Amino acid sequence: MKSLISFLAGFFMLSSFLSCKNKESVDLIVHNGVIYTVDSALSVQEAFAVKNGKFHDIGTSEDILNKYTSEHIVNAAGEAIYPGFYDAHCHFFGLAQGMHQVDLVGAASMKEVIQRIQAFRAKFPNDAWIIGRGWDQNLWADKSFPNNDELNAAFPDVPVYLSRIDGHAALVNQTAFDLAHIDMGKQPEGGLIVHKGNRPTGVLVDNAMDLVQQEIPAPSDSQLTNLLQEAEKACFSVGLTSLADAGLSRKRIDLLKELYKEKKLRIGEYAMAMLDTADFEQILKEGIFEQGQLTMRSFKIIADGALGSRGACLLHPYEDAPTQGFLLQKPAVLDAVIGRIAKSDFQVNVHAIGDSTNRFILHVFNKHLGNNSSKRWRVEHAQIVQPEDYSLFTSANIIPSVQPSHATSDMNWAKDRLGRERLPYAYAYKRLLQAAGMVALGSDFPVEDINPLYQFHAAVARTDKGGQPTGGFQVENALTREEALQGLTNWAAYACFQEETKGSITKGKQADFVRLEKDIMQIPLHEIRSTKVKQTWVAGEKVYQNK
Repeated sequence: MKSLISFLAGFFMLSSFLSCKNKESVDLIVHNGVIYTVDSALSVQEAFAVKNGKFHDIGTSEDILNKYTSEHIVNAAGEAIYPGFYDAHCHFFGLAQGMHQVDLVGAASMKEVIQRIQAFRAKFPNDAWIIGRGWDQNLWADKSFPNNDELNAAFPDVPVYLSRIDGHAALVNQTAFDLAHIDMGKQPEGGLIVHKGNRPTGVLVDNAMDLVQQEIPAPSDSQLTNLLQEAEKACFSVGLTSLADAGLSRKRIDLLKELYKEKKLRIGEYAMAMLDTADFEQILKEGIFEQGQLTMRSFKIIADGALGSRGACLLHPYEDAPTQGFLLQKPAVLDAVIGRIAKSDFQVNVHAIGDSTNRFILHVFNKHLGNNSSKRWRVEHAQIVQPEDYSLFTSANIIPSVQPSHATSDMNWAKDRLGRERLPYAYAYKRLLQAAGMVALGSDFPVEDINPLYQFHAAVARTDKGGQPTGGFQVENALTREEALQGLTNWAAYACFQEETKGSITKGKQADFVRLEKDIMQIPLHEIRSTKVKQTWVAGEKVYQNK
C-alpha cells in the first residue's frame, strides 16, 4: 500500500512537472477579470497573457492558465479591465507647465482670482512673471470680461499673465503691457485687444495674446523635462496610456524626441506640429516620424477662437454681442496651406468651433480630399455644425475629434451665446457619430480635467458632476457606453493611425490596459466619476498602482 501511495505521489509530481514544462512561458498573466477587449466584436473575456510587451493570447481563465506559465500572475478578482485610455485631443505641455502656474479653475470671482495669485506668490516670491490659467467669467456674478484694475493694484511691480479656461483669451496687468510695448491703437489680425472707451481693459483675445506671451521667459529643457514627468505620472494615475498632443512647436517636438530616445517618458505621444511658417516646409521635407512611443505625422491648425470668449466664428452674430467672431487666418491662406499638406502623407487636424468655421473647413477638406479619402483628416472640436453640413464629414471620411465635457462645462451659458435656435446644433456628438461612423474622444486638458472617466460620463450622461440637469443636456446627443468606450480607446487610436498597435486588448497589440475598482459599463451613471483606477499598465509594465 505504501509503495502504491509513493508511486501515485511521484506520478502526480511528474505530471505536474511535465505539465509546467509543456506550458509556454510568458511575462504576465492576468486572469479572473471582466475584460472589455474593445475588439471588433466588443467581446468580454476573462484572461490574457502578455509577452514582449504585447498581448499574446486572450481567452477564458482556464484556457490561459492551462496554456501559459509566468512568474507574474495577477488575479483580477472579478474586477473590470479595459484597454489603456487614449486622449484624442489634449495639451501635455500645457498640463506640465500648469504644475507651476496659478490654478484659477473654478474661481468664483475676480476677488478669488487675486487671492489665489497672492497665495501662489507667497510660495514663489522670486518668479520673474506670475502665470496663471483657468479663469472663467461665466462663473462670476458679472459675466462680462474683467478688467485689470485689481491686478494692477495688487501686483504693480511684477508682470502677470492669466489665460482664460479655454486658452483663447488672457488677462494681463499693466506691467506686462509695458514690457510688451504694445501699440494699443492697432488690432492684430485674428485677435482683439479689448478696450473700454479709449482704455485697454487688459483682456487679449486669440492672436492678441501672442503680443504678451512672446515676452514670457520660456522654461529650460531641464525644467520642462521634470514637469513633463510629473504630468505623465498624473496621466497614468487616471488610466491614460496614450495622448494626442494638439499643437507643438518644432522645438518642443525635438525635445520629445530626445526624451523618448533617453527613455525619460513612457506614455504614448501622438504629437501634432503646430502650423508655423518658419518650420512648415522643413517638417514636410523631413516627413513622418515614428519611433517607439512617439509619433509625429500631423499638423494642427487653429482656424478660430472659442465660444466662451466670443472668438468662435459664427454664420450670424452672437446672441449676446454684436460680433460674429473671426477666423485667425485669412480663408485663402488656410486653403493654400491645407492644399499644400494634401500633397504629403501628413494628417491635417483643424480646430473649428463656430458653424461658419466648420462649414468653411469641411468644404476645404472635401475640396482637397475628394470622396472616400483615407487620409483621416480631423476636425478638432466640431462644436457647432449646421444640419446641412454633417454630410460633409461622410463624403470625405472626416473624423470629428470632440471633448464631451465641453458640453457639460458650457451648457449653462451656451444658450446666451448662441440663442435657442442654434443651440441644438452644438455639442451634437451622436449626430456627428452617425455622420462620420466614429468620434475620437478627448479632454482638451488642461482646459478640462485630465480624467478620461469624466469624458466617459459626460458623453453618456450629458450631466455635470452633480448630475445636472436632470435627464441630461440635449440628451438626444448622448453616446452609449459602448460608443464612449470606443471613442476613448479604439476610435482614438484609429484617428491617430494606431489601430493596429493600440486601442484594444487584441493579440499582437501593445499591452496597455487599465484596471478599475468598478465596472463603468454596468454601474449607475452617478458612480462613474468617482471610480478610481487601481492599476495602469503600459506595454505590459505596471506604471501606476493605487495605494
